[in-house]
Amino acid sequence: MLIKIIFAFCFILFTFVIIMLFKAKENRLTKHTLLFDDFPKSFDTFRIFFISDIHRRTISEKLLHMVPNSINLVVIGGDLTEAGVPFEKVEQNINELKKIAPVYFVFGNNDYEVGKDKLEYLLTKHGVTILNNSSATITSKTGEKLILLGVEDMSEDRDRLDLTLANLPEGDFRLLISHNPDIYYKVMKTDNISLILSGHTHGGQIRLFGLGLYEKGKLHDLKKALLLISNGYGTSGIPLRLGAPAEAHFIQLKHTSLHNE
Repeated sequence: MLIKIIFAFCFILFTFVIIMLFKAKENRLTKHTLLFDDFPKSFDTFRIFFISDIHRRTISEKLLHMVPNSINLVVIGGDLTEAGVPFEKVEQNINELKKIAPVYFVFGNNDYEVGKDKLEYLLTKHGVTILNNSSATITSKTGEKLILLGVEDMSEDRDRLDLTLANLPEGDFRLLISHNPDIYYKVMKTDNISLILSGHTHGGQIRLFGLGLYEKGKLHDLKKALLLISNGYGTSGIPLRLGAPAEAHFIQLKHTSLHNE
């Protein structure tokens, strides 16, 4: 009898692990249409492909085929890689993302494991814009501006939001990219940041009965800014997921008045 119970338990555990392995390899594109009173009308609809926490995964053609053709830019929200990942795989992922639109990148905590200088060299070679406590400006045909702000990862106090915000023009739409969503607590209302894109938490990665180490990723409508926390595309530690689906994001930004157009 005991042997049968042990066998049944092992079978259930094995099945559970297989399910979690498949869940970790899912391809899901979460779509958001975000409306802002301060978004420049001259951009009409601005489209972003946002992907974070790739880690050891190879970006699937299945995911890329879900992405619309009219993307304005790609944002990598950190943890593009980690220790032990061949640079050939990283380069392959970058090349695939470059086909979609110009690519912008911020460091995640695991990216430093492969050597910051080496990774920066690879990214620069492929034309990726690295936002290391800095900003980049995208200008519409009429001169209105979308400002991308990027901070380094918050581990070891590498993030310098103050440097990122230095000498920025007033009155333009500001989008902050930070691997760690805790950057929200350093943002001031007077910084005039409308949207924050982040990852890092993996949504808890493995959630049992709705519980996990972190909250499941979602869009948070907060007092100082709108905060998107992604579940991420890859996994960390063990290649398993449950209850926090792997995802990337298709984000449309619009002025509120253009919602029905």
